[in-house]
Amino acid sequence: MPELPEVETIKRQLEKKIVGKKIKSVEVRVAKLVNLSIKKFEKEVAGKTIKKLERRAKLLIWKLSGGMNLVIHLKMTGQVIWAGKEGELKKYTYIIFTLSDNNQVFYNDWRMFGWVKLVDDKELEKISEEFGPEPLGKDFTLVVFKEMLGQRKRSTIKPLLLDQKWLAGVGNIYAQEACFCAKILPTRKAGDLNDKEIRDLYNCIKKILQEAIKWHGTSADAYVDAYGEKGKFESRLKVYGREGEKCYRCGGKIAK
Repeated sequence: MPELPEVETIKRQLEKKIVGKKIKSVEVRVAKLVNLSIKKFEKEVAGKTIKKLERRAKLLIWKLSGGMNLVIHLKMTGQVIWAGKEGELKKYTYIIFTLSDNNQVFYNDWRMFGWVKLVDDKELEKISEEFGPEPLGKDFTLVVFKEMLGQRKRSTIKPLLLDQKWLAGVGNIYAQEACFCAKILPTRKAGDLNDKEIRDLYNCIKKILQEAIKWHGTSADAYVDAYGEKGKFESRLKVYGREGEKCYRCGGKIAK
């Protein structure tokens, strides 16, 4: 957590607020969260204009002026919060971005597993190449999906969906939901799926992710959106976190 829908939600909300704005100053309170020394990071980021926001897999990317980029990985408990001019600092607010209009964006992360890196365009390209295709991208077609599965016939389907080098952005929540939607046991091998099951799984991956984005993601752990609100997709989960509960499809008890 957060997965593709959560990061995409934050991206869409935040870009309405900060794109085109200049970063007036940065305050880093924990050195290990950034890839440069605190002093250098603050100096290099200050004065840059936010040109565009992007998402790659589970990464939030701020495209800055001068060919530089802020790459943010929220990991388990990271949060990117639009704080405005009167945002409440928390004890786990570790990076503060102040914009030219004095509005602020906070990076919160009480377990400090996440990170924020300042990289140039060349390094960003290298980072992007570490991930598989985007499941909501135009290039991710059914034909491509079939070819991908064909290359990993012996792989168990759920761990395969979680492999970020194979497919970008899908984590535990949406892999489970996609398998349930497609009526495919997560322990099956990729090579055992027939054409109909492959098509159903392909469609379900897209459907579940799009639906989760619509409802601003799932707050199964520490995730909140850019406005500090919990995602609303949790009430629509069919299997994730429902062990021992009644199955919505057959009425039986969910074993695992």
